[in-house]
Amino acid sequence: EVELVASGGGSVQAGGSLRLSCTASGYTYNGCMGWFRQAPGKEREGVAAVYNGGRSTRYADSVKGRFTISQDNANDTLYLQMNSLKPEDTAMYYCAADTRWFRCVAFAFSYWGQGTQVTVSS
Repeated sequence: EVELVASGGGSVQAGGSLRLSCTASGYTYNGCMGWFRQAPGKEREGVAAVYNGGRSTRYADSVKGRFTISQDNANDTLYLQMNSLKPEDTAMYYCAADTRWFRCVAFAFSYWGQGTQVTVSS
């Protein structure tokens, strides 16, 4: 059974930074992992994905140049470094995974865990 546990959310002012972490169990990094977010009343939005053994990444246009996804295979941990945060980044962030890399490229994940809340004030 795949279990993904995200942490690191919080409240920051615009321009600030946060780093989200996700620990994975019951899953290997042969596929891909990523993050998506969902704000109240809005559709789910793919944020970032990492695949190809960590050598390839994909970002939503809205976060390019501000967010960085990375993974530590030794610790089975996925990270999302978020810089220059904006109020529109406010959402529940979910760690996600899939065994097929091309699904992550499309931000279509088969597994996800509980979210961690990120709130950015202006």
